[in-house]
Parts: sequence; C-alpha cells; structure tokens
Amino acid sequence: MSTLDDLRRLPPEERAELLRELIRLADDDPLAMPGFRLRRRFALALLVACCVWLVPWTVMLAYTLPAHYEAGQWRLAWIGFDIALTLAIGATALAGFRRLQVVVFGQIVCGTLLICDAWFDTMLSWGTRDFPLSLATALLGELPLAGLLFFAARRVVMETVHSMWKREGRIGPEPRFRQIRIFTIENRRSRRD
Repeated sequence: MSTLDDLRRLPPEERAELLRELIRLADDDPLAMPGFRLRRRFALALLVACCVWLVPWTVMLAYTLPAHYEAGQWRLAWIGFDIALTLAIGATALAGFRRLQVVVFGQIVCGTLLICDAWFDTMLSWGTRDFPLSLATALLGELPLAGLLFFAARRVVMETVHSMWKREGRIGPEPRFRQIRIFTIENRRSRRD
C-alpha cells in the first residue's frame, strides 16, 4: 500500500492514470445497466415511430388545412404562451443564479419557445400591417436570444466536461461536443446497442 508521500512523488502522468483507474473502479456506467438500456431502446423506437408518423401527417395537413381560419380564444392562447415563456425564462434565470445544472434544460426550453414565438408571430401576421413589426421582433429579439440561450447551454455542458476532464486527471484534448457520451466522458469497453 502506498503512502501519501509515495503518491506525491509519482510523476503527474502516473498520478493522473492512478486517479483514472480509481474512478473506473468506483464508477458504474449507468448506460450499461439492463433497465436503462431497455428504456433507451423503447424511447428511441418511440421517437423513430413519431418521425415516421409525422411525415404523412404533415403532408396531409398541407393539403387539407384551410388557408384562412378564424380562431376562438386567440387572446387566451397568446397570453398563455407568453405566461409560459415568462415562467420558463424566470425559472432559467433562477437556476443560473443558483448555479444549478438544470439551467441547461431551461436554456433549451426557453430557446425553443422563443423560436416558436418568432415563427407563429411572423407566419400569422403575414400579409397584414403587423408583419414588419413581427419580423423585426423575430430577427432582432427572439431569434438572437434563442441562439444565445442555445450557445449558453452548450457552454455549460462543455464547462462541466472540462471540470470532469480535469477531475479525472486527463491531459490530452477534450472531446468535442458531439462526441460526449451521456453520463460519462470516457468511452467504456461495454457492449454497444
């Protein structure tokens, strides 16, 4: 058994390798657990089925929806949407203030809601006198803010990866965003699904 003094005398590369081995001993990969793998397969199958179903549904809507439609509860729909957007932005700000990882979820939700708001504002005002204002609001406000939120979400994830990379004592280049696995940074030697 090594003493602390023995460990301090090890070169940094050997200490880093020892740290990685100790982490490997302590960490189980949640992705390899049978229950998680079954749920993952089910979720992936459900998402693929939804995509397959949405293609003909969208084509059918393109041919059957009326070009003009009078909607009831117009005010309530937009006010409700803006209330939801306000609550999402407030919750995201609170998560950011408290330095919680859930801020990533909030940033993605808020960015998505802002894109939806921009889309519906511009499309539903198309051909009216409100269109220039809707377009300006989308291009100068909602879409840039959505992009900023998505960039910030990516940044939080990458900072978390950077911290884990250092914690594991790694010295090589960090993985790119699209290469990061769920739950773990390191590619483990386990069965691939």
